[in-house]
Amino acid sequence: MKEIIDVGLPPLNQPFSWAVKASMQSSGLLFTAHGPVRPDGSIHTGAIDEQARITFTNLRNAVVAAGGSLQDVTQVLIYMTDVQDMKVIDAVYREFFEAPYPNRSSMGVSGLVVPGMKLEIVAYAVIPEKKA
Repeated sequence: MKEIIDVGLPPLNQPFSWAVKASMQSSGLLFTAHGPVRPDGSIHTGAIDEQARITFTNLRNAVVAAGGSLQDVTQVLIYMTDVQDMKVIDAVYREFFEAPYPNRSSMGVSGLVVPGMKLEIVAYAVIPEKKA
């Protein structure tokens, strides 16, 4: 489903790939965004590790619902309100993803829509079509 592309840069010490090529033959693209939204629809505004775990659980649930797995995720964009939280977010990220990691970009932002929300992600996945 995905191929890690050698772009001539050194190996990473963080859990993401420099570039990921997604095959489009017999597959569908999934575009999805998530934050620390509880199953009841409320937003968790507690500790960053809890927010990250809820957020990545939501991503996993969306990908599975679309017929895939987290191995089908090709890119993750992380928006955080405090860049000092990156180490904690990385630790939680590693609970959900393993090598070969999706391509990833992480950004510090001045705020998110819900006060107290510290994290939001956007992810792209290539989901294999189900065979009839």
